[in-house]
Amino acid sequence: MQLAEQIGRRLKGGEVIELISDLGGGKTSFVRGLAKGLGSNDIVHSPSFTISNQYQAGKLTLHHLDFYRLDEPGLIKDEVAEILTNPNNIVVVEWAGIIKDILPTHCLSIYIKPTGETARSLTFEYPKTLKYLIPNS
Repeated sequence: MQLAEQIGRRLKGGEVIELISDLGGGKTSFVRGLAKGLGSNDIVHSPSFTISNQYQAGKLTLHHLDFYRLDEPGLIKDEVAEILTNPNNIVVVEWAGIIKDILPTHCLSIYIKPTGETARSLTFEYPKTLKYLIPNS
């Protein structure tokens, strides 16, 4: 996804991005684009079964979290809270409902809606402090 790569190039660290879509909506593909734009050479995989993956890009770490299979956050909630304190971390969350109370209110929410086999429609919600992430905004 070219748009995800463009956003990835704008990431500075400390950002939180929530991806909202149905199953198979393109969330992991979007994270692939973010990682590529950020400069990571790591291979991006869906964290559906592992809950969390990390990708390095210089001094920055992209944390990709997927809570689809969890009914209770348990200890992962404490781990996410700690990840959020590091300004060199970028946190991307799928199915964020069970940890919503610890996510900052100043996050970028991206709604991904399939419009065809490979086409997607994206809608963004973000505070003014994150406007720099959105190309042509």
